[in-house]
Amino acid sequence: MKNNLYEYVQQQFVSIPSGTELIRDYRVTNKWLSANHQLAMPGSRKGHTEKIMVVEVHGFYLDKLPVTESLYNTILNNEFEITLNDRKPVTNVSWLDAIKFCNSFSIQLGLKPAYEILDDTTNISCDWSANGFRLPTDAEWQYACKANINKYSYGRLEDIAWYKGNSDNKIHPVGLKQPNLFGLYDMIGNVWEWCWDLYDIETYGEYRIFRGGSWAEEERGCGSTSRRRGHPTFTIDDLGFRLARSIL
Repeated sequence: MKNNLYEYVQQQFVSIPSGTELIRDYRVTNKWLSANHQLAMPGSRKGHTEKIMVVEVHGFYLDKLPVTESLYNTILNNEFEITLNDRKPVTNVSWLDAIKFCNSFSIQLGLKPAYEILDDTTNISCDWSANGFRLPTDAEWQYACKANINKYSYGRLEDIAWYKGNSDNKIHPVGLKQPNLFGLYDMIGNVWEWCWDLYDIETYGEYRIFRGGSWAEEERGCGSTSRRRGHPTFTIDDLGFRLARSIL
């Protein structure tokens, strides 16, 4: 089954309302720890420095699903019809690959690219007023994942996510688990998802954030505040991305 890319975009993107999001991390000496399920346990924060930010999130569009292999290959091949029966999320893509994909997809649909890419991975800027595709920010991702439910998980993990306990050690097609209240699927588990933001420029330089956990993670590693980092050229078989767009 195939579908026109314009129709695909109209069907797939959800309007996320404006709001605020609390971003919390914990630090031990020179190492930041993701604010995960384990750090919610009594006494687990002893000796940790807590970092809290309240971020205003403006309304934006977010794809219901992670980018699939089918969509990724459609854009790379400069085609205009996507095969909908190939539903596995694309993996082994770097942050830089995701940025380039966003621009390619934007250009193919006649939209203004969000990113200006210069000579290397550190010299990339985002035009937030562009109508093209981009990665969600760290705060946008967490806000959209929680969908007004202020918990580590927006439902029973078995029902909403593929993780080590139910994945049979492999990736699964997108959209098979229950969505959150915003209608977003696979925000937790199956594949980690790249975000735009730097993790901690003073400690980790140009490393970027990825979110949500994957099919290979234990339960405690899959949640709305689960955060890790990777070099912009880093790739692995449980890391993909999801598309966002600014509401203008």
